[in-house]
Amino acid sequence: MHKFASLAGLGSGLLGLPVTAQVQPAHDSASSSNTIIVTGVRQGYKVEATGTATRTPTDLSDVPQSVSVITEAQIDDQAMRSITDVLRYVPGAAISQGEGHRDQIILRGNNSTADFFVDGLRDDVQYYRGLYNLERVEVLKGPNAMVFGRGGGGGIVNRVTKRPLASAFISASGSADTYGAWYVDTDINQPIGRSTSARLNAVYEEFNSNRDFYDGRRFAINPTFAVSLGSATRIDLGFEYNNDKRTIDRGVPSAAQGSPTSPSRPPTGFRDTFFGVPGFNVSDFEAKVLSGRIEHRFSDSLTLTSRVLYGDYDKLYRNAFAVTPVTLRSGVQSVGLEAYSDPTTRKNLLNQNDLVWTFTTGPVHHVLLAGLEVGDQRTRNQRINGFFGGGDVVNGGRRVFVGLADRITVPPVTLRTTANTGYRSMRTNADVTAFYVQDQVSIGDHVDVIGGVRRDRFKLSVDDLVAGQSYSRTDTLWSPRLGVVLKPMEPVSIYASYSRSFLPQSGDQFSSLDITSAALEPETFDNYEIGLKWSILPTLNLTAAVYQLDRTNTRATNPNDPARTVLTGAQRSKGLEIGLSGAITPQWQISAGYTLQDAEIRQATSAAPAGREVPLVPKQQASLWTRYDFTPSFGAAVGVYHQSTSFTSVSNTAVLPAFTRVDAAAFFELTPNIEAQINVENLLDSNYFSSAYNDNNIMPGAPTTARATIKMRY
Repeated sequence: MHKFASLAGLGSGLLGLPVTAQVQPAHDSASSSNTIIVTGVRQGYKVEATGTATRTPTDLSDVPQSVSVITEAQIDDQAMRSITDVLRYVPGAAISQGEGHRDQIILRGNNSTADFFVDGLRDDVQYYRGLYNLERVEVLKGPNAMVFGRGGGGGIVNRVTKRPLASAFISASGSADTYGAWYVDTDINQPIGRSTSARLNAVYEEFNSNRDFYDGRRFAINPTFAVSLGSATRIDLGFEYNNDKRTIDRGVPSAAQGSPTSPSRPPTGFRDTFFGVPGFNVSDFEAKVLSGRIEHRFSDSLTLTSRVLYGDYDKLYRNAFAVTPVTLRSGVQSVGLEAYSDPTTRKNLLNQNDLVWTFTTGPVHHVLLAGLEVGDQRTRNQRINGFFGGGDVVNGGRRVFVGLADRITVPPVTLRTTANTGYRSMRTNADVTAFYVQDQVSIGDHVDVIGGVRRDRFKLSVDDLVAGQSYSRTDTLWSPRLGVVLKPMEPVSIYASYSRSFLPQSGDQFSSLDITSAALEPETFDNYEIGLKWSILPTLNLTAAVYQLDRTNTRATNPNDPARTVLTGAQRSKGLEIGLSGAITPQWQISAGYTLQDAEIRQATSAAPAGREVPLVPKQQASLWTRYDFTPSFGAAVGVYHQSTSFTSVSNTAVLPAFTRVDAAAFFELTPNIEAQINVENLLDSNYFSSAYNDNNIMPGAPTTARATIKMRY
């Protein structure tokens, strides 16, 4: 029996729909041009298959790669509100503070603001992604260039959105926490005739927290529409509008200047203190995204899927933030602040085309993928520096020192674009054309082999509008992957794999291309991995992976000619990841993970000498969330998250202390259509620091916070 999903399920797999979704087969007597395509039911914590890791619908047990999936059910049970919440329960994932205005992740020791995807399409703009319209979040660890192209050296995060279903329903929820944050959302699905269906997801949210001066709001709406043209063709159309405005909060500085041999720690007693300027520290983001997908089944063995996305993104953020540790100036404990404004617009036009052919040659079964991807990304970005008109200022007013207090006082900020103010204005055009081919081979019932290669042509042009200079670089690279899966018995898979990714020297936001980097080859990421996937029970999966990930071609200063840059820097990450997800009994759900990892600079880079530890990579992480339903109308859950000490930057002079956080929840069915739940975060009121961006932007964790939620479905 071949484990690769049949083409009858191709639509749901490729489109990222839940594995419980079904596509009506062409030969079904009930199928006709008047039959809506998709049906679906709610999942638990376990997922059986994905179309993301291979671009074909494949059982997770047959994917030679570590994949973690957080389902909608787990997101709801834990009252998750952000990608940060999701990744806390993913082995091998760590969180960066993201300067207080964006998602930023560290996967297997590699930091990125751009390795995000939505339904398999690139979503690399810097912002906070909502969860209101998601079926699940998939985290693929290790290089993924064969599937996704540039970047993704440590892995990628893919959000799978909700799609129209066959049955009519209306659901809504409302929630509020003890600091005044609240939201309302809705999910409405309605068939229109027998061959079409529409769905609407929307959310309005107000932000608040224990942090002084923090507030904001988000509004997002996502209508989608699906139509079947006969029994062989399906069209999906969607539009998302997202408007997010919030305070930028970059946390607290370190307590004092440390060293690699005696690192400093963040100060205690400032869990609520805002090291910024109220009203100035603001992020204002707007996105308008159109998406479309056409799937045509030529036969039961040949299917073509084409996806297109056009996104128009507009973001302005301003912040004043700590740039020094707490220091003594004129006998007063002080901290230095700087400020800037950063307006950015980006327009993305992306298209993917996948042709999938299943066939058999003797005892060998093939799922052959051939694809073409093109993309055009146009970005306009400025950096406008702030100046302080009074107080203890240095650097011509660019930096001000203020006295350390429970509520600091900062002089007014003036933004300047005149000469000699460090003003930057850039225009970038990024164009990609790629083709790829992959074969998934089943040799009998016990051996699967997957091999593929991708060729990318990535061209980046940069116009420096202040200096009046232009730079460009074109890279043409091959990205291979190879994996072998052995299945000695039905519930067990053992795999080994190799994969490679690349990242142009312009960085993941195209901001680093200059006269020097335009002459440099991209960075490369090579991952070697062995792993185990075991269905302990039909409803419970255990996964384990051991990996080594080498990052090379990293920039370094030529020791014989300091004016020159060479590509001799290197970083190595290695570790063990263990995950457990699913149901132990019908009443008992569990999600657990453990990570043992090490990431260090192996050869000196321009940022650090050899031997330094990679920041925000704790040696150990452990998580457990488990829910038990004592009766059909009452359940309870507990969660525990722990991570060991890590450094806040590659300087290795300040640490993010180890911490353990305990969460809890209770669930009540009030009527067959109404449910209530209470979630308590940081139940034991641990005084901890949850994340950092660098040595002086360290985010305190929130005190005990309770959230009450009411859900209705009809």
